[in-house]
Amino acid sequence: MDSAPGPVTRAVILAAGRGTRMRELTHEVPKPMVRVAGRPVLERIVAGLASAGIERILVVVGYRKEVIMDHFGDGLRFRVRIDYVEQVTQDGTGRVVALARTFAGSTPFLLSYGDILVNPSFYLRLLELGDAEMLLSVRRAADVSKGGAVYLSGAMEVTDLKEKPKPGEAATPWYNAGVYTFRESIFAYVAQLRPSPRGEYELTDAVRAMAHAGMKVRAVEVTGDWVDVRDPEVLAEVNRRHAPGRCEPF
Repeated sequence: MDSAPGPVTRAVILAAGRGTRMRELTHEVPKPMVRVAGRPVLERIVAGLASAGIERILVVVGYRKEVIMDHFGDGLRFRVRIDYVEQVTQDGTGRVVALARTFAGSTPFLLSYGDILVNPSFYLRLLELGDAEMLLSVRRAADVSKGGAVYLSGAMEVTDLKEKPKPGEAATPWYNAGVYTFRESIFAYVAQLRPSPRGEYELTDAVRAMAHAGMKVRAVEVTGDWVDVRDPEVLAEVNRRHAPGRCEPF
């Protein structure tokens, strides 16, 4: 299983959170197991990664971890090998990445949030790092205040990031789309993180530090469908658009 071509054959999925914005939908299951068109979001991510050539996946679990582990097991029926690690303390995405240190070793790896759906073909664009130290997916948005604002050079290289800026504060049309590819250098930067004003260790602060250190952090614009399944309203809209008989999502 470790013989597929391409330099990136491992992926990490962040699936530890409950997702309080989902309200009653996550009383019994973690947010990544909420269903889109009949299948859990996380299952769609795993299937998409497998179709792109990913061979091993580390799922970071936490809230209701048994629901995820019972569903996926060792991953073989999804054509990948799945390992698990638990985030005991919910203290930010930067700390979550640190949990992947042993899994990744010295090999590059793709990382996705567990509530981000993209067209599987887009993962292929993140499997070739070239001369970049890391890749960051971005998409254009009129309002970048709900996530990370990304500032780019003319060569699509990241110059700065700002997490959840106030509406109108970020003079950039680029939004952090929540899928990355890292080399092992990311671990040194997440190890240096300090709590943000929100009291969390933010992965975006580590990415920002890499860009400011002069490392090549290249942005890749999302092509095809992209959805952040962040709340019941978004979920309802996705399920409406992809009701039985309509196009299959992601």
